[in-house]
Formats: sequence, C-alpha cells, structure tokens
Amino acid sequence: MSAPLDLSSTAIVLVHGSWHGAWCWKRVLPLLRGAGVETHAVTLTGVGERAHLLSPGVGIETHIQDVVGLIEAEELQRVVLVGHSYAGNLITCVADRLQRSHPGLLRHLVYLDAGIPTPGSSWSTPHSPETVAKRVAEGQASGGISFPPPDASVFGLEGADRDWVNRRQTPQPFRLYQEPLNFDPARVWAVPHSFIDCTNPPLPTIDAARKRVRSEPGWKVFELATGHDPMVSAPRELAQLLLAIHHQSSRG
Repeated sequence: MSAPLDLSSTAIVLVHGSWHGAWCWKRVLPLLRGAGVETHAVTLTGVGERAHLLSPGVGIETHIQDVVGLIEAEELQRVVLVGHSYAGNLITCVADRLQRSHPGLLRHLVYLDAGIPTPGSSWSTPHSPETVAKRVAEGQASGGISFPPPDASVFGLEGADRDWVNRRQTPQPFRLYQEPLNFDPARVWAVPHSFIDCTNPPLPTIDAARKRVRSEPGWKVFELATGHDPMVSAPRELAQLLLAIHHQSSRG
C-alpha cells in the first residue's frame, strides 16, 4: 500500500489583486487551512495594511520582493502560487525569478481571473484606450503616486459584500500600471499553469486573458459562475478548486 499523500509538503501562496490586500482572502484561508494545507496570503507594499508605505517608487520589483520574501522567510519548498487580477502579471515575474533562484520550488501557477503578460508589455497593455486614459489621468492627479479603486459593484458584488470590499480597498501604486514587465516566457511556462475564469459577470479588463488561455497550448481552464472577486462572492467554490489543483500538484 502506498504511503498517504502529504498535503502539507506543498503550500499555497495567495497574492491579491489591485486595491486589495491579504484581507480579501479572509473567507478562503480557513477553508484551505482546515483541509490541512499550509496557506499564506501576502499583502503587497502600498495597499491594505501596508498602505502607509505607498510612494511613487513602489513598482513591480517591490512587489516581486514582497512575494519572494514571504516564500523565503517561511522556507517553503513546494508552492502553488495564486495570483488574482493584477497579480497575474506579478506572479509571472515572480516565477521567472524563482525558476532561476529556486528551480523546482514552484509546482503550479494559478491565474485567478488575472492578467497574463507578454515580455515587454505592461499591466495597461490589454486595456481599452478609455481605461488607460482614465487611470493615467487619475495617477497624474495624485502626483504620480496612485489611482483610486472602483466601486466594488464592478466585481459583481452587492449588498454587504460590496460594502465590505469598498471599506477596505485602498489606492493602487501608479508606477505599476505602465511599467514594462521583463521575463523569459520559456522559463515561466515550464511551470504548470491554470486559469480560473470568473464568468458572471465577466470583468472586461480580463477579456484578453480569457481569449488567450483558450487559444494557446498548455493552459488548463476552469470556470466559476461568479464575479471578479470569487474569494468574496464564492469562497467555498474557489477553495474547492484550489484544493483540487493543489492535490494534483502535490502528486507531481
């Protein structure tokens, strides 16, 4: 008889999207940890409870160091790395870094309704001219520091959930929006990767990624019939999906 699978040997690291913080995973964390999976949620510099660190200098390198720093400080040896929304760009760059410094550490990349960059592109690249113009104007109005969050209703949230997210959202560091992303795609996509598509309602700024994962080889695509913040609107369904991906990754 084979030995039981040690789920604790592979950790899940959750990376929030723009305007959010580790707080957004509050409903998901106990479900993952309750299933016996070591799980960590990072708050990126300049937002959430680290909003006091917001400055014009907060860029992609800052956030790469946030995520890599957590993984190294916790001495994680096997990781399923989950990036929500903006953090799809970030975990791509983190994967490039870790594939060089800690080969074999990353077991799976999960793009949770997230952007997927190409080398030299930026977070703003797939967005409509109207969205880019609005965010650039907001960033310039702040002196190049940040741009404000939208009302959480755009994430498909209503009532108490909408209010909960609206109370906690903080401005996003502006430098990140148009900063070019440099990485080796062959190195990154050597890590197994999945996309979780939140379909009801679909967030327009994720449309390019939705199309891409269905046209390029190597992607596993899952769908959740909820809005862009599934950690708030569908925590159990999201946790079940992440546990399934984790379980498969733990066998590798």
